[in-house]
Amino acid sequence: MDKKKIGMVAVISAVLIGGGIFAYQTYQKHNQLPAGIAGVNGRLELERVDVASLYAGRVKSVLVNEGDNVNAGDVLVELSSDTVASKLRAAQAQKQQAQDAVVRAQAEITAQQQAQRVAKMELNNASNLRNDKLVSDAEVTRRSAQHDGATAAVAAAQAAQAQARATVNAAQAQIDEASSAYGDMNIRAPISGRVEYKIASAGNVIGAGSKVISLLDLTNVSMNIFLPAAQMNGVKIGGEARIKLDGIDAIWPAVVEFIASDAQFTPKSVETPNEREKLMFKIKLRVPVDVAKQYNQLLKGGMTGNGYVLTNANAQWPANWAIKLPQQ
Repeated sequence: MDKKKIGMVAVISAVLIGGGIFAYQTYQKHNQLPAGIAGVNGRLELERVDVASLYAGRVKSVLVNEGDNVNAGDVLVELSSDTVASKLRAAQAQKQQAQDAVVRAQAEITAQQQAQRVAKMELNNASNLRNDKLVSDAEVTRRSAQHDGATAAVAAAQAAQAQARATVNAAQAQIDEASSAYGDMNIRAPISGRVEYKIASAGNVIGAGSKVISLLDLTNVSMNIFLPAAQMNGVKIGGEARIKLDGIDAIWPAVVEFIASDAQFTPKSVETPNEREKLMFKIKLRVPVDVAKQYNQLLKGGMTGNGYVLTNANAQWPANWAIKLPQQ
């Protein structure tokens, strides 16, 4: 390559390098954070709620699709309920039998109480006749034994009725349990939200506690950012924060909800100030519920952006950092 070409390459390289440095300095100037404010990149997260089955069974049908919005109480998955229905019918039949036994025991009590009254009258008559020397002591003893037998029969009938009533109560408890289980064969949404994943499909046999649907809580939107200890120390739980999402001309409000007490990234040895700067602490920024509800179709998990916090209690958000929500 001749000297002329080498000179041209050198000039072009110098221009490119100079332009790159100027562009970097310009970027840094325009993106420099005001004093007392720190920020770093992060991703939006929506709280996930995994819905599980209380009982083992076969999945009869899945009534939702991924991406569907559901309300709290909506049926998401139906399990086959034949076994539970059989238990319910058996408990209902047992209760009816016990109730019939209560009625029979009451009739027996009434009859035995009547016999007891007759035996009491005969005992009294025999006692009076003995006083007049018209019957023997043996007759009075016999009448007394008859009265005692009638009294015992009443007590036995009452005990049988009590047992029958206890059986009714036990059967009712079984009915309540079976009815609850029957209702739980319809697995319902515990919250309003959006279906993220269908974990179970029709025909699957699942165990108790198996996850069937994963929901996203559209009102619980947050972003995790990581700051070194020197900056984290000045951040207050409950303090104001801001979120900027890539590609959206808006500044979202947020609140510092959580600050980790343990460093997320720790070197093997921490001895010098430079090494201490490597300690990063997680800070969770929560979008207010009313804002999350209003923009629940726009805010999605995985959206990238930056989160900003105040690292100085006396710092103020500049005017150009005022909350600015997108037009709907």
